[in-house]
This record gives sequence, C-alpha cells and structure tokens, in this order.
Amino acid sequence: MSLVRCDNTEAWGALQAHYEAKGRRFDLRTAFAADAGRFDRFALQAPGVFADLSKNRWDASTRALLTGLAAECGLEARRDAMLAGEPINLTEGRAVLHTALRTPTDAKSLGVVTDAAVAEVHAVLEPLLAYAERVRTQAGTQFTDVLNIGIGGSDLGPQMAVIALEEFRHPKLRFHFVSNVDGHDIAPVLARLDPKTTLVIVASKTFTTQETLANANVARDWFTANGGTDVATHFVGVTTNIEAAAKFGITSTFGFWDWVGGRYSLWSAIGLSLAIAIGADGFRQFLAGAHAMDEHFRTTPLAHNLPVQLALIDVWYRNFHGFTSRSVAPYHQGLRRLPAYLQQLEMESNGKRVDLDGHAVPFATSPVVWGEPGTNGQHAYFQMLHQGTDVVPVEFIAIKTPAAGHDGLYADLHTKLLANCLAQSQALMQGKAPAEAALESPPTASRTIAREVIAEHRGFPGNRPSTTLVLDALTPRTLGALIALYEHRVFCSGALWGVNSFDQWGVELGKALCNALLPRFETGATDGLDASTAGLLTRLRAQ
Repeated sequence: MSLVRCDNTEAWGALQAHYEAKGRRFDLRTAFAADAGRFDRFALQAPGVFADLSKNRWDASTRALLTGLAAECGLEARRDAMLAGEPINLTEGRAVLHTALRTPTDAKSLGVVTDAAVAEVHAVLEPLLAYAERVRTQAGTQFTDVLNIGIGGSDLGPQMAVIALEEFRHPKLRFHFVSNVDGHDIAPVLARLDPKTTLVIVASKTFTTQETLANANVARDWFTANGGTDVATHFVGVTTNIEAAAKFGITSTFGFWDWVGGRYSLWSAIGLSLAIAIGADGFRQFLAGAHAMDEHFRTTPLAHNLPVQLALIDVWYRNFHGFTSRSVAPYHQGLRRLPAYLQQLEMESNGKRVDLDGHAVPFATSPVVWGEPGTNGQHAYFQMLHQGTDVVPVEFIAIKTPAAGHDGLYADLHTKLLANCLAQSQALMQGKAPAEAALESPPTASRTIAREVIAEHRGFPGNRPSTTLVLDALTPRTLGALIALYEHRVFCSGALWGVNSFDQWGVELGKALCNALLPRFETGATDGLDASTAGLLTRLRAQ
C-alpha cells in the first residue's frame, strides 16, 4: 500500500494557488446568485443520510481539485487496506477492522474483511444478542434498571445511542451510565436504584481501566451492602480478561479484539446496553445501517462518496482557510450526546502532530469539535457563530419525521424545530448588511447612540459555511449509518494528513502520572515533583 501525504502532492500546490485566486474571497451569496442549480449540484445521498454541501465555500473546480488530492494521496488504496484487515495501525501493529463488527455472514464473499474476522464476530454477537433477549424477558420483574460502567468509548458510544433511540427502548427498563471517577457521578445514580432489580455492565477491555474498576468496586460494595448476594447474576463483564472478571465475581463475559479501538467499539460487545435497550432485531438493524454505509464508502467513486467529500471539506477548511473548529448542531434532542461522542472520535483519532513515518507534520490536523443540540445552542453560542471574529463551519443535523407519538399536543414543535434549523444555516450564509440593519434600528436608539453605530452592532457578515445532514427518521438503521459516516470521514481526513488515526498515545502519559501520584496522596511526599504539582498536592491534602 502506497500513501502520499497531502502536502507532498501536485494537487496540494494547485489547491494553494486556487485558494489564493478564488477560495480566499469566495462568497456563498454570489455563488448561489450565479448558479440556480447549486443545491442539486452539491447534494449527495448516501444510505440513510442526505447531505446538502451547497453552503460550503467551494465550487466545482474546488471540489475537483480536492477529489484529485484524495486520488493522488492513494486514499482508495488505504481504504482497501483497512477493509482487508492489513495492519494499518502501524504503531501498535494492528489491523483496523471495526467494519467487520457489522458485516453480515453472507457478505464475506465481497472481500470487505477476512472470513476469520467475520466468523469471530458472529461467534460473540449471537450469544450477546441472546443474553440481551433474556434480560428483556425479565424486564419489570428481575430487572428494572441497567447500569453501564465504562469510560471513553465504553461509555460515550452506548450512552449516545441508547439516548438517541429512546423510541425503540424496552418500556420496562431504565438505563444509566457512569464514567467519571468522581463520586458525584455514581453516587446519585446508585441512590435511585434497587440492587435487587439492577443489572450492572462493567465495560473494560482489559479489566484494568482505573476509573471503570474504581466505579465497579463501588457498585459491587453498594450491591452487597444493600442485601445483594448474587454478583454473578447482577453483574456482567464486557472484557477479554476473563480471569480478572472472575476474581471480581463476574461469570458472564463478552469479549472483543485488539483490532477494535475503543472509540470504534460500539458495534461490538461494548454495545450490550444498546442491544438490551432495543433488542436483538433492533441491534441488527443498527449494524445493517452501518454496513450499508461501509458499502457506500467501499464502492462509490471518490467524487460521489459522502465520507470522502466531507473529509475533503474538512481539509479545505483546516489547512487552507485556517478554520480551527467545527460546531455540530443536531436538531433532535435524542442526539444531544452526539457532539461529545464525535469529540472523542475525531480529536482522539486525528489529534496528532507526527505522520506515519514519525515526522512532524507542517500543517494543522484535527479541528476542535464541539456543539449542543438546537435550539439550545442558538441561545448559547450561536451569537459567536453569527457575529464573532472566528469563522466556525457548522454541521446541522435534521430529522425529517419525529418519533412516534409526537403528534397532537407536540406536532407543532417539530415544525418549529426544523424551521429553526433551516433559518440558522440561512442566516449564517446570508448575513445582514449594516445598511439593511440601519433601516430596522429603533428610532429611540438615536437619542443615546448614533443610528450608524446601532446598524454596525446589528449587522451580520454572513458568508459563514455550513453543511446540513438530513435523516428521514431517527431509527436504529439510520443512526448506524450516521455513525459509520463519521467514522469513515475521520479515517479519510487522517489518511490525507498521513497520521495514524487508530492509536491514542496522548492518553497514556496522564494515566501513568496519575498512578505515580496516587501513593503521594497517602504519604504527602513531594520529592522529585515540579513546584506547581507539589504545591497543589500539599494544598489538596490539607484538611
């Protein structure tokens, strides 16, 4: 497999010249006025997800140059290498086969992943789903609550998906998620649970994750202190360390493989809480939606490949326009944890400063990803998006049809929600000239401040880019497709930048230092510490 880093291509130089000639001064309002068919020209349909890319600062020539960049970098070859199970995670010597987790057995002949990987996946998947169904049959009697204890990918993915698919959850089960080692996270959750009817999922691949094991021990102590006697029935492990789980008292475990990164693990046994929530059929639909997006990514030409095109826009903004962040605004309350999930997916994957050969990259990589659901974000940070000094591309996510039961009393709310979504992207693009704002200035304002000054305060620069993704409905299948879309997009931008999107060494240093500091909280020893850490340790130990 040959991969060329983006800045070592002819296309990169052509894009720099294009940016100086046209891109720097590109105006969306002028582009729409000149091209009545711009919306259709920059629309893409992928399985389960429609994308309007027309409000981005690009034209046909920009798109062609960016697509040429992907081809010259060898993106298709790297994609195929990942899907074939080659060890593209070079620093850990591992394959990257999260796509195998959603590959049906009858798709093996397509050559997407190795036969062995698919067989291993289904050898765990079927017992996992059978276990989920057994828990569901006991809902409301033996089990009323499911508590998932994990952190990072073992928490963000399951939590996000269970919340998003509330419409499909078992009506007699409540779901809770604890991740933070701060006792203020787990204490209020345990306070409202009954140990006799609670199932605790301990999700830790190695069964050594400090935060997860600390919370799991607290949960077990709470369980036994409140009359619980059967740990084996009320605790289940998602781990490959069966011996450590058995010492804890867990006899039911479901594992996964070293070729599944934490932030890509929702499709594996880490999704047990989701499988219990939506059932085996729902979980299979979730996997099927992701697999459909995998096939789109695998087979669709670069120019019409939605993950590829989104990644190319990311490169265009990050490396040529210099935009440092991207805001994600899902206009559906069920997707309220999606921005947090995407923060880990993108920033842990592509927050790297060296390329695959260990050379420092001379350009920016991962943007800061952040956001809140609409319309809450409109009344919080959208002021900065519209009138601030930084240009922040926004990603709107709209759901055409609300959940079942949102008629009658709630019917008008969804229409208002969608209208707000469209209005915000329209306002970001169109803006408002000070001269136009001056006409709207209240006459009383001139008594204390000049009308022209008021107009400047009320003017909007506009020409602020956005992408809008549309799902017909939020279902297990469409959610699976949406998440897989983001996974492949992150892979593509990382591949173009020439970084390894599948390790996370930046997480490890803090863990090691934490383990070294813990004994010092007992002894108070500060020898060998820097003055700041020593001073803070002494202050925090003081009673």
